[in-house]
Amino acid sequence: MFDAIIYTERREKLKIKLGSGVVLLLGNEESGMNYRDNWYPFRQDSTFLYYFGLNQASLAAVIDIDENREVIYGDELTVEDIVWTGTQPTIREKANSCNVNHTAPLNDLIPFLKNAQSKNRKIHFLPPYRPENKLKLMDWLEIHPTEVKEKASIPLVKAVVAQRSIKSPEEIQELDKAVSITAKMHRRAMEIARPGMKEKEIAALLMQIARSEGLGLSFPPITTINGQTLHNTYYENTLTNDHMLLVDAGAETTMNYAGDMTRTFPVRGYFKQQEKEIYEIVLNSINAAADMLQPGILHQDVYFRACEVIVEGLKDLGIMQGDPQEAVQAGAHALFFPCGLGHMMGLDIHDMEDLGEEYVGYDDKIKKGTQFGLKSLRLGKKLEPGFVLTTEPGIYFIPELTELWKAEGKFTDFINYEKLKSYSHLNGFRIEDNYVITEKGKRLLGDPVPKTVEEVEKCRKSSSQEVPA
Repeated sequence: MFDAIIYTERREKLKIKLGSGVVLLLGNEESGMNYRDNWYPFRQDSTFLYYFGLNQASLAAVIDIDENREVIYGDELTVEDIVWTGTQPTIREKANSCNVNHTAPLNDLIPFLKNAQSKNRKIHFLPPYRPENKLKLMDWLEIHPTEVKEKASIPLVKAVVAQRSIKSPEEIQELDKAVSITAKMHRRAMEIARPGMKEKEIAALLMQIARSEGLGLSFPPITTINGQTLHNTYYENTLTNDHMLLVDAGAETTMNYAGDMTRTFPVRGYFKQQEKEIYEIVLNSINAAADMLQPGILHQDVYFRACEVIVEGLKDLGIMQGDPQEAVQAGAHALFFPCGLGHMMGLDIHDMEDLGEEYVGYDDKIKKGTQFGLKSLRLGKKLEPGFVLTTEPGIYFIPELTELWKAEGKFTDFINYEKLKSYSHLNGFRIEDNYVITEKGKRLLGDPVPKTVEEVEKCRKSSSQEVPA
């Protein structure tokens, strides 16, 4: 946990922002994998962590703004519980660690909420993503699970987003740690991958490094020879000299701050000509995007520039044609880049995504697009100092999408489908780094990882199975 005063200050800012009412924040429950007592690894709700820092299941908290009172609700362990868990600090002791002076059994929360409702007091809650929390709200507030999202408090959502978006120095220190361990994972994967290995061996290596540092993974890693599948968690393929390996993985600190990086490299140890051509277009795209990162700039414009660089590069190869800006505005680039450029990062790998992209990545002035490709851009609004985000352009050769667009005659003014045939075997390429926006620009988080063709080939040299002809 951070110092207790940090959590106190966060809650005070929230009270000021909302002004009145009762804030109800729900922690998460243990969740059984295949029966009740065989649990998935516990992960606390990130907003609950942000305001209270307590990483324990079956807690709820109330911030009563009007009465200036904060209460953590939860049940103390029984002797039978302690047999299985060992001695643990009490809820009261844990509450004191975040400067909350009042605790109560969970059942006491129900009459409190009923009393607040009877007085027509506003009860603010966030849209729940866990089914058990939807059921709690049905029981406690008589809101059907199908209605909880629309009845969640938009003022609370906006207040939380405003606070959590700006990372404090303590948070940035945690994020630097997460990204540095993430960088270590990627460097080691780049060094050790070789023909004959399974994708799952690389995935296991990533987990081993994170665990050996006392950390976990921020999401299930992607280690795949089929990089054209954006979220590919199938690990059974065998690496050969003909493959490019895409590794997308991140570490999560013990305080639950995330890292998220991607590298794509040749299993044989060096790039063939076409691989190098596509890779360097992606490299140029991430460099152009990173150069634009600064306070006040629309991230949507950063996305458009990254897309234009991709189109420019593909045009040089004869795969695309026409004016790059016109191609991007029409959406022709999305055949090769059908996703967004990046996302906010913090206590969540896609920070605050449970609260809604329209509030996290957009605002009253910048609205989320609906065009294929653009609609997957999670962050479009102006950047501010303290924002932490990923930048991850890519080029993907997706056979099903190519066949569909070609059959429909889509964007023939911009796409040379005949020339594309000679590159379509290349699958997918992505490069991803993490940045914090500073007062004057941006800073790369964590330790650097090989990124240029020369750096990657130098790192791969020890595992090279062939030498260039």
